[in-house]
Amino acid sequence: MDYGEEMKGLVGTVEAAIERLLPASSVPSSRLHEAMRYSMTAGGKRLRPVLVLSAAKLFATRPASDPVPASVALECVHTYSLVHDDLPCMDDDDLRRGRPTAHKAFDEATALLAGDALLTLAFSILSGAYGAYPALANSLVAELSGAAGSTRLIGGQMEDLLAERGAGASPAQLDFIHLSKTAAMIEASLAMGGLCGGASPSELGTLRAAGRDLGLAFQIVDDVLDATSDTPTLGKTAGKDARSGKATYVSVHGVDAARRMARERSDAAAAALGRLPGDTGFLRWLAGSLAIRTH
Repeated sequence: MDYGEEMKGLVGTVEAAIERLLPASSVPSSRLHEAMRYSMTAGGKRLRPVLVLSAAKLFATRPASDPVPASVALECVHTYSLVHDDLPCMDDDDLRRGRPTAHKAFDEATALLAGDALLTLAFSILSGAYGAYPALANSLVAELSGAAGSTRLIGGQMEDLLAERGAGASPAQLDFIHLSKTAAMIEASLAMGGLCGGASPSELGTLRAAGRDLGLAFQIVDDVLDATSDTPTLGKTAGKDARSGKATYVSVHGVDAARRMARERSDAAAAALGRLPGDTGFLRWLAGSLAIRTH
């Protein structure tokens, strides 16, 4: 099977669903909805929603619910976090996914509200799409809100800011930050796909373990690319971590060790995925490709 083509097909499914599930730019308040769409349709890897869809497919022989709305809900939360991350009070970045960040394309207040609205929309999508299946709806809301809340995504962002403003981070603190941020959302992606597909509790545990390793691999490679690549290739400002004194896997461990750690985490994720039922080839390919990506 051509896994690259499968990836394109899944991304196409996600893009079509985003177009369908987001309010049109013409809906009042039109400027707010335009900003939401600007951020959501900027492209990007669509890694997290693709993980939702591909995890659900592992359990295709079981009674299942459509994972597409869950994938868009998760992408709404991920995009809101990027919009807020880029604000001047946070990482203060001008470029995201190859074009001006939301606060540069609009203004700070509009970007802030667009992020708020995307976060809220995520749970509206889940309640609307899975309302006929209350147990599933509850599980999906619990999974996403837990990953995105104060003890994980937002708490990790707080610790990241504190490390940047202080004396940096130890290896253990760095792992905590990114297990709470990047890994939490990738873990939730696989788990939400499993929930839609009808995965058992033990299978959900395996998906979450794979997601944690995959999330750390993704973040480590991000840190390496920030230190070794260029802005046009990345679609965001390269070298910014070092200039801002940000704690990264490169600053703490060095480039060579970071690359080795990414490969180890990617291999661990692929091994965990291989223990699941169904055809895990695409997910294992994806885990491997993340460790060697160039952007």
